[in-house]
Amino acid sequence: MYVHRSYMYTGDTDFSLFKGITIDSENHGQHNFLVKSPAEASAMDYVVCAHKAIDQDEVAAQLKPVVDPGRTTIVVIQNGVGNEEPFRKQFPQNSILTCVTWVGAIQSSPGVVKHMKSEDMQIGLFPNSEIDSSIEKKRLDTFADLLRHGQTRFQVLENMQQQRWEKVVWNAAWNSLTTLTMVDTQTWLHSSPDAEPFTRSLMREVITIGRACGVPLEDELVDQLMDKINALPGIGSSMQTDCKSGRPMEIDVILGFPVRKARELGISVPYLETIYVILRAVDGRLRAAL
Repeated sequence: MYVHRSYMYTGDTDFSLFKGITIDSENHGQHNFLVKSPAEASAMDYVVCAHKAIDQDEVAAQLKPVVDPGRTTIVVIQNGVGNEEPFRKQFPQNSILTCVTWVGAIQSSPGVVKHMKSEDMQIGLFPNSEIDSSIEKKRLDTFADLLRHGQTRFQVLENMQQQRWEKVVWNAAWNSLTTLTMVDTQTWLHSSPDAEPFTRSLMREVITIGRACGVPLEDELVDQLMDKINALPGIGSSMQTDCKSGRPMEIDVILGFPVRKARELGISVPYLETIYVILRAVDGRLRAAL
């Protein structure tokens, strides 16, 4: 099976434009390639969007040169909920695959990404009523075959919105709390008797919003996620790393979209609202300094 890959990279721009991006993976080896902008590439069968979910409308517009209406399938691999909507609005004739990934990776130096062994992903369709379901399924199956050929760990699931909301319950808690406190998860949980109840209340609010949006989220999810975090040593988060590095943060898809849905549906979410408002101020400071 032959696949031509093109990477379009938006971080540490000056370095990357000359050197490209190197992905050094414990599971998949080392790879280096770069197209400086979508305008330099031709239309693709699959466009994989694994960038930070910041300014989604702008990114969707930038992809026009590589998206062939009716042919190209857009693959969204990002944190958050509501991520697919800007791409559907920009490309109403195209199929969208939506993915949730759990991957350990760091940018060890400008343009160099180190991928550790941890790797898992769930993928599925973000259905387009304008496209025959058999065509969409074939596009999903073809992409799954590509992942399988590359020995990527993944599962194909029917209800990907449930997967997205379950992960955003996790992200809304740990990304925001580690960023605002600048401590790791275990330090936060042991900081006071109020820390764990606060975290649980925040998670429950996100679950309530998801349910109101028609997503089947169980009460037991809070216990499951707390058990998961307590089985780990203290960890930070990607949002905390972005904040420390002075970069814009993924606030909108992790916190903003759920908050807007809560307001739209008349749901009171005081913990989530407070976290969101404060993080927007922090993000505004970071953006102003760029």
